[in-house]
Amino acid sequence: MSLASSQNAQINPWVTMIAFVLLVGPFALSFHMHYPDEMYYTDAAVKMLQNGDYLTTYLGSGELRFKKPIGTYWTVLAGFKLFGVNPFASRFFFLIAGALTIGLTYRTAKTLFEDKRIAGLSALIMASNPVLIFSATRSIPDVLLVMTMTASALGFAGLLRHGNATPKKYLWILYISLALAFEVKGLPAAALGGIGLIYLLFNPWKKISPKTLFHFPSILVSIFIALFWFVAMWKIHGPTYLDSFLEDQVGTRVASRYLLISQNGFLAMGILILIFLPWVIFAVAKAKSSITAARKEAPVFFWFAILWGLAILGMGAMTSRFYERYLLPVAPVLAILLAWLLIKAEFGNKSTALKITGWFFLVLNSVIFLFSLWLNINLGAPFLIYTQLGIGLLILLYLGQTTIKSKKLPNTIAYGFMLLFFLLSTGTFQISLPDQGQQVKAFATQEKIDPTGKIGFIGNLHTSSKIRIGLGTDFQMVDLNPHELEIEIKNYDRLIIEDKYLDSIDTAGFHMKTASLNWASREIPDLLTNAGNPDFKKILEEKGQKYYWLERVSK
Repeated sequence: MSLASSQNAQINPWVTMIAFVLLVGPFALSFHMHYPDEMYYTDAAVKMLQNGDYLTTYLGSGELRFKKPIGTYWTVLAGFKLFGVNPFASRFFFLIAGALTIGLTYRTAKTLFEDKRIAGLSALIMASNPVLIFSATRSIPDVLLVMTMTASALGFAGLLRHGNATPKKYLWILYISLALAFEVKGLPAAALGGIGLIYLLFNPWKKISPKTLFHFPSILVSIFIALFWFVAMWKIHGPTYLDSFLEDQVGTRVASRYLLISQNGFLAMGILILIFLPWVIFAVAKAKSSITAARKEAPVFFWFAILWGLAILGMGAMTSRFYERYLLPVAPVLAILLAWLLIKAEFGNKSTALKITGWFFLVLNSVIFLFSLWLNINLGAPFLIYTQLGIGLLILLYLGQTTIKSKKLPNTIAYGFMLLFFLLSTGTFQISLPDQGQQVKAFATQEKIDPTGKIGFIGNLHTSSKIRIGLGTDFQMVDLNPHELEIEIKNYDRLIIEDKYLDSIDTAGFHMKTASLNWASREIPDLLTNAGNPDFKKILEEKGQKYYWLERVSK
């Protein structure tokens, strides 16, 4: 065993998980970036707190929305209950789910293989997976789905290893995890779980008897978990809610044109390779021999991983619009397969390739560090940001030392990847924070605005969700239809409106004040070039995006 290989055996999954939380956390737990779909879950969670109804999900406009099961909504709600209504709370458990996915990947690999190097490398590959990182920084279903599907993979791993002598705990893990995955995403979880169960029954290497798989207690509990919310919605709202759910799960997402299916299939395959960079590059040299050896050594897992990979590619190809996050549910299983192949290919001996990759991330992190330092010096920053930059510099120096000494290079690569997001958040701090929600919250406090009475919102809906979080449960804010403003605003004495819609209404009967001023996305390059300009605040006032507070003049 080479020095680099022996070090892989020493990888502690808890250290990797903690590093993931600490390095990705600053980027995740404030709105440095905001994904549009987050609004569906945060808006509904705020409404749940206001209504006291924790089952029914609403849009910010007050309309019902049944396109996704309840799991993601409850995850956001749990954060709000624990930490209050704020950006940190909305994403906290999603970041934790990302870290748990890394730990579950390690545990699954350890269950499958006695070689701890495979488990350790699998954890590092997932910790540096860009799709997992981005999903862990958003309050949307994908990271919850990959966490629960990885937990189900642990159950499958127990069955693949032990066969009909499988301890009952693996059956409990398998079925409960699939039930939770179904409550997060619905049919995709059921499809992957069903494919896995069929494989267990019919694979020619280690068939599992139906008697072993049919574990009545765990199946019964899992059915209750999976269908509880659906039965509740049927009882409360009748069968019409199911039309909306099935339209999202099947109707609008399934492509019917062969050309589109083909395009999505090739796109999915290409992205699947990209999300495992740089690790997949190290497997190329001895790919044929390592694949052959792995297939002969443990065909039952090899073909299970291939089957799940092909299944997710097929599901991705069939969607009317493909997103890279659709590949995430099987990424941990494929990470284990890749780690296995890398160990077979003795990648630890490729110190030059590993070292070059380590230097690549060091240079990239150094560029981001210097840019963020320059930006914060020119625009001014709180002590906390300079502290974060200092910590980032220390980590960067440590990774530089391990790279120079060719020590723990796989760890260096994975941590260098995560460090990108830690340092990036010090730069986006100037561009994105405070977000519109925090600015409107400060405005409402400064102006001593009475929370009673509804507020109409006119503007970008994912900005609306940030403002709704900022205002919290005391304020009732309703998203208005921009195409029917003349009719709708008659019912509101208070409005929050985006600057580009200001000309669409008659403001003569309102008092108007600026409640929020942020960098407009189209003006970011110009604003960056003016960082350090003594007139920067004036330039931002001219080029920034504004949200106004309008209050009707009393008659």
